[in-house]
Amino acid sequence: MKAAKGKVPDPATRAAAWQVQSLLLGYPDESLHRRLDLLSTVAATLPPPVGAPLTRFLGHVRTRSVFELAADYVATFDHRKRFSPYLTYFAYGDTRKRGVALLRFKQAYRAAGLQLSDEELPDHLSVVLEFAAADNAETGVRLLTEHRAGLEVMRRGLRDTGSPWADVLESITATLPALVGSEQDAVARLIAAGPPEEAVGLAPFAPPQYLPDPVVPPAPRSASGVMEAAATYSGSSAFEVGARPGSGATERRSAATERRSEEPGSRGPRPAAPEASQINTEACR
Repeated sequence: MKAAKGKVPDPATRAAAWQVQSLLLGYPDESLHRRLDLLSTVAATLPPPVGAPLTRFLGHVRTRSVFELAADYVATFDHRKRFSPYLTYFAYGDTRKRGVALLRFKQAYRAAGLQLSDEELPDHLSVVLEFAAADNAETGVRLLTEHRAGLEVMRRGLRDTGSPWADVLESITATLPALVGSEQDAVARLIAAGPPEEAVGLAPFAPPQYLPDPVVPPAPRSASGVMEAAATYSGSSAFEVGARPGSGATERRSAATERRSEEPGSRGPRPAAPEASQINTEACR
């Protein structure tokens, strides 16, 4: 499962990489620590541009408690718009066009015979990676490359701030085609101006019948939420047919932030999560 540097890996390699990346971009919990040896084994089989960044990140995970990882995850992905894991935010901000974009993700999943659980928004990066790894590479790559500029902004931002999650984004970009001229221009515009803002007073960008169903803020991604991969992962998937009980990730995140607020020097508990229609209304910081 080796590939030459600079080349897109073969399908089996990409599927294994996407599964590992999906797990590492979920909300950290005890199951992540239990799978560290397995994930490290898979990462070691990947080409260096893909596997080496994952190995570095897994080394970081081994030095942190679950609580420390959870607190860092919240501070990184919940408190910084620049690092939003929701791909449509970078392209559409909190405009009404974003609703139509979310619907396209849902339609792609349904066309593959999959239904997303109510705990997830369809454009969360870890969900898209999980979908792509489950024998949906062509559609998955299309969804990822359509939002290539946003991925690059996130990667650069995480790298510039020294975030350990920058390694996961480095690995993801190594599985995708290189940026082309138009995408590089889009990255520059996005860095300079940030995501679009709503034009107040305009009519909706699509008729109501084409807009997605109302959504609520999703439960954070859990390491137990990934389907079986090449390395045979266990646990439930974000994709399912029918309903399933809640994963408890929301409660775990709440407990983590409450414990964080009790520490000396803390600024107190986080404010309540905004509604999906309210998130990320400002330009990337």
